[in-house]
Amino acid sequence: MSERLMDAFGRQIEYVRLSVTDRCNLRCFYCLPRRARGFAPKKDWLRFNEIGRVITAFGALGVRRIRLTGGEPLLRKGLPALVRRLRDAAGIEDISLSTNATLLADKAVALKNAGIKRINISLDTLRPERFARISGSGTLTDVLTGLAAARAAGFHPIKINMLALRGINDDEFVDMAEFCLANGFTLRFIELMPMGDAGLEASRHYLDLQEVKQRLAEKFELVPSAVPGGGPARYFQIHGGALRIGFITPISQHFCASCNRVRLGVNGALYLCLGQEHKFELRPLLRTGIDETGLKSALVSAIQLKPERHEFRERPRHVVRFMSATGG
Repeated sequence: MSERLMDAFGRQIEYVRLSVTDRCNLRCFYCLPRRARGFAPKKDWLRFNEIGRVITAFGALGVRRIRLTGGEPLLRKGLPALVRRLRDAAGIEDISLSTNATLLADKAVALKNAGIKRINISLDTLRPERFARISGSGTLTDVLTGLAAARAAGFHPIKINMLALRGINDDEFVDMAEFCLANGFTLRFIELMPMGDAGLEASRHYLDLQEVKQRLAEKFELVPSAVPGGGPARYFQIHGGALRIGFITPISQHFCASCNRVRLGVNGALYLCLGQEHKFELRPLLRTGIDETGLKSALVSAIQLKPERHEFRERPRHVVRFMSATGG
């Protein structure tokens, strides 16, 4: 039996969100401002062999699931080759992808063949003009084309992540549910988090998902359900239908007590909490010849820095990095 990664609060870490780039081709106002600066220099990005070493060490310590994130991960060249390398790492059972889908149409088949099993797609609106305002660039048509390609390639499940934004898309919740029902997608609503200056400024649009659930309940009968994947969403199913709707509530009902994940930034910073500044720098160790035993020991030590919980409500200004720099 392999070793297990346990933090100081008895939580077993079995899930790594792996950022392969901090760049994005969109500029969603709540995530990455149009004039954002301070991206990691490409020379500081972890190379594929370095990523492979870290994930192999995580696999030996009980990590089973990897999610590729960004920024927009499809901007990283050669991504299918990385997926194949991670797929072959001992212990890794599931590799998934989060994307805005604008670049997915030409890449879906290669990614599926490489070993991506599940895919999450960010989509906050079904209205083209509103999409342009939220995203700052890109077109809704590109996302819908990417979605169609993902379905044709055989990804299952395909989850739609919709950020609930008061005064912006709060008239579309039922429309999005009906869209997902018609297309066989899973729908997940997410609360806005005050990450960096962009997230803090956008926080005036925060919407408690209890309100979203109440609105949906006026249209649908919601029955408690479950979806595999080890994520934090609380799921419901439409009575008599196949649609599952998840609610991810990091602010109103945080799930820190069961947090089983860490995030590896593109520059090798291991972030122990989305809502705290705790991190452990792995790149210097990788580039000064640390061996596999030392790397595993470093990961064990890093996990002990994981805090008990975030403090978004208590200290909303203390997380200064962009969401794209953290890996979502």
